[in-house]
Parts: sequence; structure tokens; C-alpha cells
Amino acid sequence: MDNKIIKAIIIIVILIGLYMLNLQQQQGYKNQGSDFLNLERDLIKKIIISSNEDAIELSINDSIWSISGNDSLIVKPNMITNLLDKLAAMKKLHIVTNKEEKWNLYGVDAPSGSHLALIGYGGNTLAYYVFGQTNEYNKCYARTDKNIEVHMLDSNILFQLRTDPNFWGEILKPEILPDSTEIKTPPITY
Repeated sequence: MDNKIIKAIIIIVILIGLYMLNLQQQQGYKNQGSDFLNLERDLIKKIIISSNEDAIELSINDSIWSISGNDSLIVKPNMITNLLDKLAAMKKLHIVTNKEEKWNLYGVDAPSGSHLALIGYGGNTLAYYVFGQTNEYNKCYARTDKNIEVHMLDSNILFQLRTDPNFWGEILKPEILPDSTEIKTPPITY
């Protein structure tokens, strides 16, 4: 074979090798988007949301969610399902800090964060998160109670973490029966 053809083949093999090596290294930079919440919904018996000095507790009893301490409101249909669906769909994008002294910059410190506690049987805390607002309306920051790492999440849950009972509940409306014809009673005979 000609020397030029051998050199061309060697150069092509080297370029293909460098290309494959580059692809392999770039895989390490891709966001794998790990799940934010991996928890069975059936285990959740209470949801506690707090922000600043306000808090609300939602609890389930016989598959019916209620607002603790509020007898005049019932939980709106699908509110809990929507919250849990949103939490389950969220992904961690990346870590923004692992220093506790920077929590206030991301709004995940105790005074400025929105707190979410998921409570199971016997009052055991299944998960505890503190959320903070980002500059992007469609993302938020979050940290767990046991971890100092603050993650950026791929969507924003803060609009659902409200402590106003009227956001979660509605007044139970009495069932209105359609007009019925007059009920005739048989005459009483003695």
C-alpha cells in the first residue's frame, strides 16, 4: 500500500478515537435529572406547610383530606393529588451550594423558606423540605432537613405551598334537591 493511504487511515482512526473519548467525557456533564421525591403516597397521613409564622395542617382520615382545626371548610377536590403529582414529577437539576451560610441567598433558611413536612403513621416524618424562590419563575430551590445541599429544581412548587385555608378548602355547599312534585299522603281513616 501507498504510504499516504496508511497515514490517512491512521489519522482517521485517531480522530474517531478522540471523538469517542470526547463523547464519553461529555456524558459526565449531562444532567441526569434525579427524582426529587420518591415516596409512596399511601404512607402520607398529614401534610404540614409553613411559611413565616403561618402554618396549615392537612390530614387524611378514611381517604378524606381535611384541614386540621377548621370545621367550616372541606379540602377542594384534587388539591392534594395535584400537590403530590407536582412533587413526584419534579427533578433535581444541580446543586447550587453545600454551605449552610449561603442558605439565606437561596431563600431556604428557616425564616425565609417555605417548609413542607410529609408525615406518616404515628407522626413519623417521612420527608421534610425547605423551598426558596429563584430568579426564574418556573424553577425553585430546595433542601431537605437532613442535608445541607441546596438543589435547583426543574419546576416551581411554591405557588402550591400556601398556608391560607381558603386556598385549600371551600365551604361545604348544601346539596340542593330539584323541585319535586307535591307528595300526597293517603287520607287517614278511622
